[in-house]
Amino acid sequence: MIDFLQLPAPCFVLDETLLDKNLATIDRVRRESGAEIIVALKACAMWSIFPELAQHSDGATASSAAEARLVFEEFGRPAHTYAPAYSERDFDEILRCSDHITFNSLTQFERFGQRALINGISCGLRINPGYSPVETDLYNPCVAGSRLGVVPEQLVELPAGIEGLHFHVLCESRPEHLQKALDAVERRFGRLLDQIKWLNMGGGHLMTHADYDCDALIRLLRDFKARHPHLRLILEPGSAFTWRTGYLVATIEDIVENGGVHTAMLDVSFACHMPDCLEMPYKPLIVGAHEPAEGEKRWRMGGASCLAGDYCGDWAFDRDLKVGDRIVFEDMIHYTMVKTTMFNGVHHPSIVIVHRDGRIEVVREFGYEDFKNRMS
Repeated sequence: MIDFLQLPAPCFVLDETLLDKNLATIDRVRRESGAEIIVALKACAMWSIFPELAQHSDGATASSAAEARLVFEEFGRPAHTYAPAYSERDFDEILRCSDHITFNSLTQFERFGQRALINGISCGLRINPGYSPVETDLYNPCVAGSRLGVVPEQLVELPAGIEGLHFHVLCESRPEHLQKALDAVERRFGRLLDQIKWLNMGGGHLMTHADYDCDALIRLLRDFKARHPHLRLILEPGSAFTWRTGYLVATIEDIVENGGVHTAMLDVSFACHMPDCLEMPYKPLIVGAHEPAEGEKRWRMGGASCLAGDYCGDWAFDRDLKVGDRIVFEDMIHYTMVKTTMFNGVHHPSIVIVHRDGRIEVVREFGYEDFKNRMS
């Protein structure tokens, strides 16, 4: 059990023993399904753990020149790269750091594809199969009028040089959702599957969730491979690698009461450090807190920025909160850490690893110079 009082606050902290459980699950799926599983940097770009992730994956996927370079330099191999649009400014760097490049449109492939092919890079197209289980439009890549992926009507024939197809329609989803996505792909793009070498099924496969049926995923991938034995099958989950592996540790700096609402004012911010809570929105778990019962005192968590809506609630505790108490938000390593900002100059959380032997390593601390350099 981590002694959170021994950690610097605020900080993001990753627990290696929790990471080990996820990696064991991912290794099992890789081994028994025959599919390749690569790490999506969009969910976790914590490169201090890349050497560990590299041993339990088949590579990494990037969404920009910066991510591709980070994969190339710190993961130790070229990236699978996909971005909604490439620019002339960044494409040479993407070429240097990638061995797979997926294009979002036929016009992007026409503009940049030959340069990729000349460099020996395997090129793919993102397709939009018209199915996604995601109900929140902000996260739904198949929403009406989506800018993401080529629709069947646009892809009468496969352009010369295209070796793969890529779809990404899931978000923290289950095997039955992948089954429906594959059904849509085969129905709308099946005529092209015999012409390609690889199929990238994107992310959103939350195989490390306690309720996820990995046996069903393995069967599904095996069955699809049996129908298309020539295809390399690639999955690029983001959350699965670092799902429930760490925390955001905060301190209560003040208690505010207004109109019967009790707010614990924290040294972290939802707007700056936990933007998904406001975007989705969702309420994260807090260590030692529970859902309020009828009549039970409720606590709102207030963020440190000046944004009026920088808060989330409500939680109940077995005791009254006080200034100086630690508030520990659960499951804060995937997506949360990569989305942080320095809005308002709010103190940026440190990055900490609690190793398997209990040793605490402060990987990175942030200060004024980090804020100043971002704004110059």
